[in-house]
Amino acid sequence: MSDLDQLTQSLARNLKRWRGERGFTLDALAARAGVSRGMIIQIEQARTNPSVGTTVKLADALGVSITTLLDYEQGSQVRLVPESQAVRMWSTEAGSSTTLLVGTEARGPIELWSWHLMPGDGSASDPHPEGTVELLHVTAGELTLIVDGEVHVVPAGTSATFEAHVPHSYRNDGSEPADLTMAVSIPPVVRRESK
Repeated sequence: MSDLDQLTQSLARNLKRWRGERGFTLDALAARAGVSRGMIIQIEQARTNPSVGTTVKLADALGVSITTLLDYEQGSQVRLVPESQAVRMWSTEAGSSTTLLVGTEARGPIELWSWHLMPGDGSASDPHPEGTVELLHVTAGELTLIVDGEVHVVPAGTSATFEAHVPHSYRNDGSEPADLTMAVSIPPVVRRESK
């Protein structure tokens, strides 16, 4: 089985599992995530490989990390993720990329990311659920961070944190590649009991 097939099967299994645990119908998850019911059915039947954006929307709607939706080796309390098993989530022809390094569900999902942005490249993110916080540390180059329309220049050696429930994006406006490590903390979904 190829890595892509394994990823498709894991996503199908984990999406069904978490939708069931949250008690969401197909229609309820579709409404929460802004993803069509038909797309969710195709994903749960392992008939499609959704975009990163779709996967992020589903994870956010379920209150789990992307790692949890894509992970096919869950179990042990200690989980080592070798570089070869980190998940490349986004890349451009210019050589920019993001890699999801590790994630956890402890007290709400937490994800750890490694970013590599080539000069002139960037990536925009939709707002995450209220209460989501991102922390980042630039290790090389200079990052231009735009949060809710406000531009922040983050040079190498500088860290930043922000509430990510607003539109935000990451750009490299410099002449050298920019590298950063980012952690994303997503609040857990609280299931409301019907009365």
